Amino acid sequence: MTERREHQVIAIDGPAASGKSSTAQWVALELGYRHVDSGALYRGVTAARLEHGGTPDEWTDESLLQAAERVSVAPREHSFRVLVDGADAEERIRDEGVTRAVSAVATRARVRDWVNAQVRAIASGTSVVVDGRDIGTAVFPDAQMKIFLVADPWERARRRLLQRLERRPLDEEIAAETERLVQRDARDSTQTVQARDAVLVDTTYLTQPEQVERIVALARAAARVDELESPGEGAVESG
Repeated sequence: MTERREHQVIAIDGPAASGKSSTAQWVALELGYRHVDSGALYRGVTAARLEHGGTPDEWTDESLLQAAERVSVAPREHSFRVLVDGADAEERIRDEGVTRAVSAVATRARVRDWVNAQVRAIASGTSVVVDGRDIGTAVFPDAQMKIFLVADPWERARRRLLQRLERRPLDEEIAAETERLVQRDARDSTQTVQARDAVLVDTTYLTQPEQVERIVALARAAARVDELESPGEGAVESG
């Protein structure tokens, strides 16, 4: 029999612009859990390092880890926010410069180790929905529920531009963004791996409410199974 876990972890992985963070945030709200966006920590390190100039190919692991020392998190009602030097950095970490550089930063093994340690510490003692890189494979290999979100690159590009531009993007804009996403997928391939026990959810033709509903249903079903398998509740009588 498996031991019932007091605090639950739902891990959501997937390629860039697959909707991991927004979906995870909504799922956490539905379940009453906290949302942990591991990508925000990579962005925090990137934002802190950008202040000292240079380009990602010039940055050393040591300089990135020094930047990481300036990054922390603060709890919110249903999530956490990233701080740089103790100040709210949510706007800074989403700017275009950080977006261009963060993928290269996240390939650094020592930076990944630092981020993964922070995520585990944040999730300690509370039920969470965590999205980002390596979540179901390296960070929480024993997570109760693992989801791997995918979508057609064109659709991912369209959604990203719709959010960024706040208008319907042109086909040529979507084509250019699709090319960038495909290139990023290639760079991120070692950190964007589907865990063997993850449930694949293709969101290409799903609305966000539909995909949230599906993941919440899967999580609740997994929690019921976990409860039935815990000692004293799912034991089989001998006789």
